Amino acid sequence: MAPLNVLSFGASRNIGYFSAVRLLEKGATVTFLLRSSSAFDGDATIQKYIKSGNARLVKGDASNETDTQRAWTEAGIVDAVIFSVGTYPTFSVTKGFVQTPANLVTQCLLNVLCTIPEYPDAPQPKIIVISSTGLTPSAHDALPCLLKPLYGVVLAAPHKDKIGMERAIAHCAGWTWDPKADGEVAEDILGEGWMERKGLPAAGSLKSMLVVRPALLTDGKCVADELVEKGKAKPPYRVGEQELGGYTISRKDVAHFVVDALTTRWDEFGNKHVNVAY
Repeated sequence: MAPLNVLSFGASRNIGYFSAVRLLEKGATVTFLLRSSSAFDGDATIQKYIKSGNARLVKGDASNETDTQRAWTEAGIVDAVIFSVGTYPTFSVTKGFVQTPANLVTQCLLNVLCTIPEYPDAPQPKIIVISSTGLTPSAHDALPCLLKPLYGVVLAAPHKDKIGMERAIAHCAGWTWDPKADGEVAEDILGEGWMERKGLPAAGSLKSMLVVRPALLTDGKCVADELVEKGKAKPPYRVGEQELGGYTISRKDVAHFVVDALTTRWDEFGNKHVNVAY
């Protein structure tokens, strides 16, 4: 299998970053779209791959469609995209926990989808999107009781954004969407007439999508790597299309799953949305 050519959005830190490093270690080429071109100046790991030519940095912002288009162009023929754009809510005395802008993730994802190149002699790129558990009514019901206030209050704004993102994915992938079961999309998230937006893939035309819904994320170690070192092949986390009701998972273990799914288990997980938790 030839080394992968990967385009990564939101990979200056967290899951996207850890996934990129794992892929680089496997010989892949990774193109990063970064708001700050100095994001990796002090990162010895990434600097090593910049010098080898395997890590490519493109200055730009995924919230800008022109920048996103340039990232596709500079990456060349892309085998896979990892989209892990996200932000943290802030607290307002008058409004509670808010996210600014309210639709950051959704609009960045739409920019990525609307600028996908057509490759006459290559397959569609595989697209892996990092979402969250607890988005849908049934997923929220399945959360451990201690986490429900956190998801219902502190993470409410980012989750409204991710519901919009998942709605756009469902449209392009041809997945059914029931607002009562999958979640209502707020009016300020997708925007009026979003389905008619220029460049948006036709309904059902994207066949290589994977939505990953992790449990509450932590900064813990990659337990999967430690188990491999101890001779145990089974990952420490659970993966399933059904609700798992788990508490947490480390960002490094989510990255382990992302790379494993992309490189060895795509037939099992491709064109699905899956939950990941300990």
